[in-house]
Amino acid sequence: MKLGIVGLPNVGKSTLFNSLTKAGAESANYPFCTIDPNVGVVTVPDKRLDVLAEMYHTKKVIPAAIEFVDIAGLVKGASKGEGLGNQFLANIREVDAIVHVVRCFEDENIIHVDGNIDPLRDIETINLELIFSDIEILERRIAKTTKTARMDKTAAKELALLERIKAHLEDGRLAKSFETDDEDEQEWLNGYNLLTYKPVIFAANVKEDDLADDGASNSGVAKVREYAAGEGFEVFVVCAEIEQEIAELEDDEKMMFLEELGLSESGLEKLIRASYHLLGLISYLTAGEPEVRAWTIKNGTKAPQAAGKIHTDFERGFIRAEVVAYQDLIDCGTYAAAREKGLVRLEGKEYVVKDGDIMLFRFNV
Repeated sequence: MKLGIVGLPNVGKSTLFNSLTKAGAESANYPFCTIDPNVGVVTVPDKRLDVLAEMYHTKKVIPAAIEFVDIAGLVKGASKGEGLGNQFLANIREVDAIVHVVRCFEDENIIHVDGNIDPLRDIETINLELIFSDIEILERRIAKTTKTARMDKTAAKELALLERIKAHLEDGRLAKSFETDDEDEQEWLNGYNLLTYKPVIFAANVKEDDLADDGASNSGVAKVREYAAGEGFEVFVVCAEIEQEIAELEDDEKMMFLEELGLSESGLEKLIRASYHLLGLISYLTAGEPEVRAWTIKNGTKAPQAAGKIHTDFERGFIRAEVVAYQDLIDCGTYAAAREKGLVRLEGKEYVVKDGDIMLFRFNV
């Protein structure tokens, strides 16, 4: 999974990126300190892997991973060259979802590019820059498609779609709200990689005092939640400063620190939960002495396609899968005991994989 982090300057974007990835991207109290896109990979915490590793005396544990791309802060007019411009947006065209960091805290020591705190205005500013960037992409595509549209019916159909999407964006609306019932048009739309067509997770960045009640008493957070609900987006409340402190601690110290703050999970865990929910993702597991591993798939994936995540040969030559639910295996203590109780099932090509399934694939190519 790949997530792109966007936001205005000085909203805590790079501080959050640093804490999530420990990649050490430069962070300072002035705009545009992130000049080049920073990329960091973070593993997805999954306690089930540690339990299985102990059970199987595993040599290697491989959790699922998320790649974060942090780009320079955008400002109003970036598409026209203000600030550093929006050329960095090309770096997040391939991401699965966008993490939009919104400042919901007052601090006279940290300047705001627009002079005061207004989360909805900030969201609108970023949205407009993403829209302008998408219009630029569409205009290039329109210029290319126009050349063949006169002689090619398919190209003419796509050109009409491009013009409709462009008009939709020029009305100030996100591509996500553009609707079509036509299969060809839907396929084209999916392929354009428009930034405003991607799902969004808002990171409402607050002061430490607002963490305990998950931002319930913060009016800025309430506005962000209301906006996100209307768009079908996710929101999680985070204090980037606290996350940076957590990132420096060992695992057992992290738990104590979170408990002291009255929190049950870190911002990273909140973000992972939000992104899995937004993108409809689950994890199935493979376990043995060589390695224990988590594989991320779309909810609703059938067994052969899940096998294909490991290797295309597994999908091509799929015969069947041996499946046991994680909790059943733990309750039984061993794979052999689970098999004796009839909890290890043989599943065929139509089986829909569930979160936490432990799978062993049989295939022949």
